[in-house]
Amino acid sequence: MGRCAAQWSGSGPTGMPKVAIVAALEREVSGLTRSWNRVEQPYDGRRFVFLERDEVVVVCGGIGLEAARRAAEAVISLYHPAQLHSVGFAGALDGELRVGDLIVASVVIDARDGSRAFVSGVDNQNSLVTYMAVAGVQQKKKLAHAFGAKAVDMEAAAVAAAAAAHGIPFAATKVISDESNFEIPEMDRFIDGQGHFRTVNFAVFIALRPWLWRRVATLAGNSRKATRALGEHLERWVHDMSPRSEPVAAASAPHAGSSK
Repeated sequence: MGRCAAQWSGSGPTGMPKVAIVAALEREVSGLTRSWNRVEQPYDGRRFVFLERDEVVVVCGGIGLEAARRAAEAVISLYHPAQLHSVGFAGALDGELRVGDLIVASVVIDARDGSRAFVSGVDNQNSLVTYMAVAGVQQKKKLAHAFGAKAVDMEAAAVAAAAAAHGIPFAATKVISDESNFEIPEMDRFIDGQGHFRTVNFAVFIALRPWLWRRVATLAGNSRKATRALGEHLERWVHDMSPRSEPVAAASAPHAGSSK
């Protein structure tokens, strides 16, 4: 199983700050973490899987605000990171964004109350809005109009709130997995209360609806492309944090634009 989280060595030999990455699903960050040390630890009555390498730890807490909040609190309590980073898939609200494009947010907006978390050191105009459900085309239009955001996700606002509550710097990097005009198949009903996606139930649902097959196949291809783009970006970032490189702040990653 490897080292337990409570025994993690801390900042490492270079004294660089530890970074905790919070994602929803492992497949979102699989391009980065495929060979990382895998550790399972209990926290607050639940068990979390942490992926460790050098000064970085990744936790995939599930889909949605509550799942992200729980994961963020767990990694803060067990690892005491110097920075919290929300990473994963997002839907485009800006019609110019394409699958695989990266968004480094300067501000994260909570759609529930319009509150904003500003990211220190990021001077672009990339706003990200966190919404409580999977956003279809019409909902994306409403969110773009209401908040002027470039992209929408389901977790970043909760991670930002946890970071603020503990006085930890926050950053958010998202990769576009569905464009503004792409209608995602109905998926909310397959996300359980723990933020897990019920893949088998979804597969049965789709199997009985052949008119959705092409759209689901497109979504799967988009997800693979997004995973590769995010993995390549994060691998470069982690490499820059290695003892052989000068430290690079998470917030200084490339701004919105094609990763192709």
